[in-house]
Amino acid sequence: MINNRPLQIKTPVIVLVGPTAVGKTALSLEIVRKFDCEIISMDSMQVYRYMDIGTAKPSVPELQHVRHHLIDIVNPDEQYSVARFIKDCLQAIQEITAQKKIPLITGGTGLYFSSLINGLFDNIHIEDEVRGMLNKELIAKGLPCLYTKLCQIDPVSAARIHQNDRQRIIRGLEIFAATGVPWSTHIERQKLKKKPVQFTAMIEMGLRCERELLYKRIKQRSVAMLEQGLVAETEKLRSMGYEASLPSMQALGYRHANQLLDGKWTESEMREYLVRDTRRYAKRQMTWFRRQETLHWFERTAVCKIIQNIKDHIFT
Repeated sequence: MINNRPLQIKTPVIVLVGPTAVGKTALSLEIVRKFDCEIISMDSMQVYRYMDIGTAKPSVPELQHVRHHLIDIVNPDEQYSVARFIKDCLQAIQEITAQKKIPLITGGTGLYFSSLINGLFDNIHIEDEVRGMLNKELIAKGLPCLYTKLCQIDPVSAARIHQNDRQRIIRGLEIFAATGVPWSTHIERQKLKKKPVQFTAMIEMGLRCERELLYKRIKQRSVAMLEQGLVAETEKLRSMGYEASLPSMQALGYRHANQLLDGKWTESEMREYLVRDTRRYAKRQMTWFRRQETLHWFERTAVCKIIQNIKDHIFT
């Protein structure tokens, strides 16, 4: 912000969001063909180098066809925060618009999208003592106990967090322990603050499809990832020194491959749990995106309507 005024981005910015496997990549390339765009990835995992199969990165021909930003920019043992995403995304927007092109932001990380348009959630310092206490409690009592605790102190956050989402359950407990205020209350307070960035010509679109079709596509993608070598990719990452305990290696797909490599699951169990957990993740994505009232939703096959919607916003 300059002089307490939000940064204003007046040039068109296209946003395309939706759950995993809905078809965002294919549609993004179609939009690029119709308009002079460069793509900005809004995916919390595609930022990592060497993690290609499990993150469903665009193929080499796709990357050669159109410039992509925010892909392969950090190593798997580096932290990549929401604050850094906003900084990198705004820089990419400025680079693209300086070339008289249109930024196309696409991905499925709802927190990134919400923070970009609503403002960054205030950074809350968590003492090492608090983290240590929660880690001990996790080991002694297990994740279900911590989730029950979160339900008691912050039922609103618990309702949007899956009972197996270790990272966010602990985050909710950390915030309450550090501030005495529920995470959900901090989020509501954040909405009342002035936005650091104001987009005056953003075209916000969500892609959806019928649930059973989405689940079928998720299963197909999960099987394809395994056939393409997800387990071998995970094994290579481990051989490079990236431990299974890293947050990046606990992400969807890699966590499952690690369980197989550690002998905790059979191959059939890994396949079953990967499909199941990807379905659950897609459901959480849709829950998050539905809260964003400014999104205009389209069926995944409504390509002509989507293209026309962009034209109507850009050329009127």
